[in-house]
Amino acid sequence: MEADAFASADLVALVRRVFVPRPDDTGIGMLIDLPDAVAPDQPAWRARRVMAAEWVTRLAAAQTTLRLPTRLLLYRNAHTNNGELPADGAWIHEGGPLPETAEALEAVPRVPWAEVFTRHSILFAPTQFSATAPLKVAARTFAIRAATMPGFRAEMIPALRLDYTEINRRVVALAALLTSAEGADLLFTTPDGEAFLHLDLRHRTGHASGGLLPEPGTAGNLPSGEAYIVPYEGERAGDPSRTAGVLPVEFHGEVVRYTVVGNRAVAVVPGGPQAAAEAECLRAEPAYGNIAELGLGVLAAFGVTPIGTGLLDEKLGLHIAFGRSDHFGGQVGPGAFSSHDAVVHIDRIYVPACQPLVSVARAELVFAGGDRRTIIEANDYVPGLFA
Repeated sequence: MEADAFASADLVALVRRVFVPRPDDTGIGMLIDLPDAVAPDQPAWRARRVMAAEWVTRLAAAQTTLRLPTRLLLYRNAHTNNGELPADGAWIHEGGPLPETAEALEAVPRVPWAEVFTRHSILFAPTQFSATAPLKVAARTFAIRAATMPGFRAEMIPALRLDYTEINRRVVALAALLTSAEGADLLFTTPDGEAFLHLDLRHRTGHASGGLLPEPGTAGNLPSGEAYIVPYEGERAGDPSRTAGVLPVEFHGEVVRYTVVGNRAVAVVPGGPQAAAEAECLRAEPAYGNIAELGLGVLAAFGVTPIGTGLLDEKLGLHIAFGRSDHFGGQVGPGAFSSHDAVVHIDRIYVPACQPLVSVARAELVFAGGDRRTIIEANDYVPGLFA
């Protein structure tokens, strides 16, 4: 589908449905990151910037309808998903050709992020590298609503037209289950046998990301459709995390098995080249191994299929993230990593099309007193879960 298939009327409807504009809204900002010498351009990235600029043109033309100015905001990319936004702020694009790289704008004055967030209370962020973490953190201080769209492609446009009232209902129900649970037991099957992982969900709150962002001070993915929770990371004195077991992840046909202790992947079972590479990641950057999220996506039931991009694919089923967690309510933030560029939040997505060699045989939530509730069997949610 071509990017221009999303017409002006669709964009106006999207803004109204997702953000529910308020009288005190100040403007709409379209945030895009620019390539540089460290992270060179790619065709899909360039196409996304062109799409974003076109959306700004169409929303600006609809200003009499939405009564909000729309601006294109550019910034140097963070070099990694969920890394910090550049400290020196953003450029406001005043028209004309799009710059090809961040270096092309070095001499142009930048606007501090505080001013960006004050002037644009509604934000879209169709970026190359995910800005979800820093925008969630910013939303704790500024009255913004931000829809983060890392890796967005034209193929995702149909997912923007889904019934988000029903999607939101389902993820709210899942978030409530995650909040009330004390743990999750996950049983995986792989060609090398079974693997079991217990996630400690004590002292945590589940969150619903249902594609609706009506309240100031919120940020989340779009398209969306997941409930998520940060496993307990052991920050309370005398109360270590009980997250432990083995987590299998498939990389290019090789299944890597991580040994997890105290909510950290601390070692990798020796194997092929991918196992060696992941072992080196854990050695060089211990915070990389933090188990940062248990996510439960629901969009598969709405006919959505994987396209090879995490933004959409993680919303289809169970996923587990490594790395940064502070933006979701955890304890591991940028300071836990060795450098700005090392900060990551990486989702491992457990749907057959994404990891054909790894299956979720069963996922159970464990409640106080030992009660259990199975939510997934053989990669699918159990019948009646959302009734």
